Amino acid sequence: MNIVCLDLEGVLVPEIWIAFAEASGIPELRRTTRDEPDYGKLMTWRLDILKKHGLGIREIREVISRIDPLPGAKRFLNRLRSVTQTVILSDTFEEFASPLMEKLGRPSIFCNSLIIGEDGAVNGYRLRTEKTKLSTVLAFQSIGYDTIAAGDSYNDLEMIRAGKAGFLFRAPETIISANPDIPAFEKYGDLFDAISRAL
Repeated sequence: MNIVCLDLEGVLVPEIWIAFAEASGIPELRRTTRDEPDYGKLMTWRLDILKKHGLGIREIREVISRIDPLPGAKRFLNRLRSVTQTVILSDTFEEFASPLMEKLGRPSIFCNSLIIGEDGAVNGYRLRTEKTKLSTVLAFQSIGYDTIAAGDSYNDLEMIRAGKAGFLFRAPETIISANPDIPAFEKYGDLFDAISRAL
């Protein structure tokens, strides 16, 4: 049995933090897991910036409400789900993901959660588990699934390498050049074909 594990941001929807950086006028928030491999360091830095500028979940959700899936993403996901089981593994948060899942047709997603204060401040976050993507892939494998994964960032590499097949999708050149053994694609049709061959 196969299960396909997809990253969310950069693969199916735009990067949420980049959209928020543009809307808030805080360019430092453009930094993502494409740039910083240490997720804990990245999140601590983001939370410090939010606190410094007095921004919270209300402002972030307002931006997320205006984000649409990447062109072709929903069709790709529907096509993929018609031929195999598919889940989204993301280091985003439940509080961010819900409206985006609605726009993608409510696929299954495994992600993290935020610690929100009564005043709406983002005070911290809770990881679903350590090494969330790799841990989930290994859990699927432990119950008899062969995993196929695709993503675009440093935090996707472990799940990509752990399965029977893995792919980079619209990844930055720094990640592609550092991982020349992982097939890299830019178009949904090409990614679909590669996944189909691996099934």
